[in-house]
Parts: sequence; structure tokens; C-alpha cells
Amino acid sequence: MAKVKYYYDAETLSYRKIKRKKRTTFKYIVVFLLAAALFGFLSFAISSNYIESPKERQLTRELQNMELQYQLLDKRMDDAIAALENVEERDNAIYRLYFESNPIPEEQRRAGFGGINRYKKFEGFDNSQMIAESNKRLDILEKAIVVQSKSLDEIAKLAEDKEKFLEAIPAIQPVSNESLTRMASGYGYRTDPFTKVRKFHFGMDFTAPRGTPIYATGDGVVKRADNGSSGFGNHIRIDHGYGYMSLYAHLYKYNVKVNQRVKRGDVIGFVGSTGRSEAPHLHYEVHKDGERINPINFYYGNLSAAEFNVLLRKASLENQSLD
Repeated sequence: MAKVKYYYDAETLSYRKIKRKKRTTFKYIVVFLLAAALFGFLSFAISSNYIESPKERQLTRELQNMELQYQLLDKRMDDAIAALENVEERDNAIYRLYFESNPIPEEQRRAGFGGINRYKKFEGFDNSQMIAESNKRLDILEKAIVVQSKSLDEIAKLAEDKEKFLEAIPAIQPVSNESLTRMASGYGYRTDPFTKVRKFHFGMDFTAPRGTPIYATGDGVVKRADNGSSGFGNHIRIDHGYGYMSLYAHLYKYNVKVNQRVKRGDVIGFVGSTGRSEAPHLHYEVHKDGERINPINFYYGNLSAAEFNVLLRKASLENQSLD
């Protein structure tokens, strides 16, 4: 029951009951409803995160900073992937092509990760997809770097082998131009000096004075230094590896021994006329996998283009050989 309020009336010298006007009552009701509505709105706003607490504002800033950092990380990964792709392109199109090695397939370079979900731990968060995708790209990038690193190790090994191959392959003229009298006979059909019959000549004859130095045309190991082969007289055979062997015949004397390792340009013997020979000269052959091939293709190491053309022209003449 509402309390009854009175006021003192000085004219009548008595207490009179206070009567509340309807207008005043309505005003109180409106004020109460507005206050209730405002309280309800504030409560809803707080519960619905419309108004952030200081802690929530700090977490929001940290989240925004994290999103920015992931965007920057994605940009750096884009740059790293672009740089890696450039190396991969050169690896396949230049390095491996030069060393005659098969390119690495793209599916091997960009292979994903099968089996269990490696990114399950990132699920259930507001930015789960962004975080999982960044980690996935990073994993693939790391794997591609490992593949490329192993490829470069292989390229380095191929380069080392290539260097050894280039040092071993016969690549210079066995007698220097300054010492030559002439290039007497080339590879191909020639007239035999003794029988005068046309037959195949499997080497090149370089005429030079007796005692002229003879040079190893590539790195290798001396396999023979004797006169036990019919027609060659004193001769040397060098095994260069990779299926190559060079032969030097009709020597005056040796400057090496069997099983001795020699380098390209080492003096291995001296020009003579031993064996089946008409005059002092060097008979020179190059063998590949047991087959005798034209030595004219193996003088790129010490002849200019002009000198090689002169030698090629003389070697192509079908004349008489000296052995």
C-alpha cells in the first residue's frame, strides 16, 4: 500500500493530504521506463561486445597486429617462392641441361604432405584458415628448398665429374705446330707406303724430326709403353677413362712408365721411326669404347680456328701414309 503524504496548510492551521497529479505520475512512469530501457541497452551492449573492456581492446589490437604480420609473412613467402622458382628454372633449363641430367619434375618440387591432417591444431579459431594456409605454404616452401639444395649438391658433383672428364678427354695436338714438318696423313683411306694398296688408315701421321717431344693429349694412366704390338714399334697407350684411350706409335724412346699417371701436356716420349715406318713421324690414334675414331675432332684444346681449318684441309687429302 502506497504511503500517504501530507503537507501543513498555514491558512487553515491543519495538515492536508498531498494529491499527486496525473501528469506528474505519468512523468515518473516515463522516466522509469526510459531508465529501464537504458539499463537494458547497456546490459545488452556489454554482453554483446558492443562496448569493449580495456582487456578486450588490447586483445583486438593484438589480433589485428597478428593478421598484419601474417599478411607480411605471405608477402615474404611470395618473394621467396619467386626467387626459388628462378633458381629452379635455371637448374632445369641450364645446369641440368649442360650436364645432361634429367630435370626435376614439378610435381616432385611442389609435392604436398599426405596422411594425417598436419594442420588440425589450428582449427577452431577465428583465423584458422589463414593460419593453416600460411603454415602449409611454409611447409611446401621448406620442402622445395630441401629438394633444390639436394639438386645443387648433385649439380656440384656433376660439375666436378665434368671437370675431370674435360681434363681427361684427348683435346690437344700430340706434337706442337712449331715442331712439325708437316701433317703427312689423316684418318681415312690412304695408300700404304709399302704395298701401295689403298687401305683404311686409323690415325693421323705427324712428321717431325727424330727426338721431337710428344705430349699426352689428356689426363690418364699409361697402360702400355713397349714395342710388343705389330707395326707400331715403340708405342704408348694412355687410358683416359670414360671409354677413351690414345695411342702414340713409332717412338724413338719413352719418357713414362706403365701405370704412371700423366697430365695433359706432359712429355711422354719422343718422335722416332721404329716399327713399320717409312720416316720419322708420330702415328696418333684415339679410341672410344674400343672403336678407333677420327682424332681430328679432338684438337680444340690448343689450336685456333684458323689452325684447325688448315689441319682439317690437310687431313682430308687422300695421299700416302707413312706407316
